Amino acid sequence: MTRIAIVGTGFGGIGAAVRLLQDGERDLVLFERSDDVGGVWRDNTYPGSACDVASHLYSFSFAPTGRWSRRFAPQSEIHDYLRRVARDFGVLPHVRFRTEVLSATWDGAHWQLALSDGSTHEADVVVAACGQLSRPKRPEIPGLDDVAGTTFHSAEWDHGHDLRGRRVAVLGTGASAIQFVPEIAPKVAHLTVFQRSAPHVIAKPDRAYGPRTQKALEQAPWLLTLDRLRTFCVNETRSLGFNTEPRLMAGYEAKFARHLRKEVPDPALRARLTPSDPIGCKRILQSNDWYAALQLPHVDVVTERVDRVVPDGLLTADGVLHEVDTLILGTGFAATELLAPMEVVGREGRRLSEAWAQGAEAYLGTTVAGFPNLFLLYGPNTNLGHSSIVLMLESQIAYLREAVRLVRAVGAVEVRAEAMRAFNERLQERLKTTVFAGGCRSWYLDANGRNTQNWPGTTIEFRLRTKRIRLDDHLVKVSA
Repeated sequence: MTRIAIVGTGFGGIGAAVRLLQDGERDLVLFERSDDVGGVWRDNTYPGSACDVASHLYSFSFAPTGRWSRRFAPQSEIHDYLRRVARDFGVLPHVRFRTEVLSATWDGAHWQLALSDGSTHEADVVVAACGQLSRPKRPEIPGLDDVAGTTFHSAEWDHGHDLRGRRVAVLGTGASAIQFVPEIAPKVAHLTVFQRSAPHVIAKPDRAYGPRTQKALEQAPWLLTLDRLRTFCVNETRSLGFNTEPRLMAGYEAKFARHLRKEVPDPALRARLTPSDPIGCKRILQSNDWYAALQLPHVDVVTERVDRVVPDGLLTADGVLHEVDTLILGTGFAATELLAPMEVVGREGRRLSEAWAQGAEAYLGTTVAGFPNLFLLYGPNTNLGHSSIVLMLESQIAYLREAVRLVRAVGAVEVRAEAMRAFNERLQERLKTTVFAGGCRSWYLDANGRNTQNWPGTTIEFRLRTKRIRLDDHLVKVSA
């Protein structure tokens, strides 16, 4: 038994563990299904994998570093950063690797966890830091497993499969595809990119940090703080267009159109690469080589719907067979299926999957009525379109720290159902006036068309809302 059990060792899990350890909470354990920390930055090792938020902001405020080689760090450096934080702040001794939490059940006083090794574990508090982008999503296309060649998802990259000389098909044009397609395009014999809808891809303001810059940032931490603050302020102002007045996105749309005209001179291809959705309705992507890769002579962009997969390749709705021997799924993640496949059972036997049957929701994205002492990190409606998710996580962790202190005093804490309902009714009303409500089909929306992912405000507002626990919104000393 431990006082606190944390599920996952990505940014959320590691950040929570560090802060709780600093509070003197030594009786905690982190469960990690893999053999290393890092979460999404451990798993996504595809070629070109990198962050699209500047690294000085995409890092913990309590663990700043000037070691980044680029303004937008590659996957390997972010993974190394999380490993280093876990080591330097004493988190690693508390991690149980190769142990997945299959279920968590509230027994009236504690959480009973069923683990993948067949054992059980009891905890007073459960922190679910599973993330929204942890489970690869496979498209529902008939015959997907019938292709005679090799098939893999971008988040499960097959590094043993040599792509040189191959006829490769890529399903999807999302955030992962725009990074790995330019990397593999020069190596393959032929590349077919199947595009369901064209994304807005803007230039990435990336640059290398040389040894002198890295040394200066390490020796003068105030420079790092200044750049972090500058990046924060620039990003925070973008919230006006995303969340307050979508018409302000017109400037971004015009900038994108100019960029597309410059990058893609061929009007026919440019038409296929022109998005039909308003900018920001889906995730805005950043790349300096995406459009160049699509114009290589051996690369085709197909916009026809894929009807089915057959042994020789992919058959589209126009009856054309696109022959391939390698199929790469750049189809994203099951983002709206939060906490799955872990089964969570709260008070009176209520299952979280049933509570979320009409869409995932929580109070401040962190607590759910009927589930005492359960805290979510990167939970429902905490995603951002304009800034760093690490800012949101640190706000949730501050809320968690206060909640844990309250649990120590009273035994159990649970958000009131009426408080959670009022919060989410207001949140969904606000989302109706954001750019995310532009009518597009995106991973922000669940099967019912409900936005269960995005926060409709600034990170400053979220920080203020999570700074203190409102006792009037919570039940304490919950009985079975």
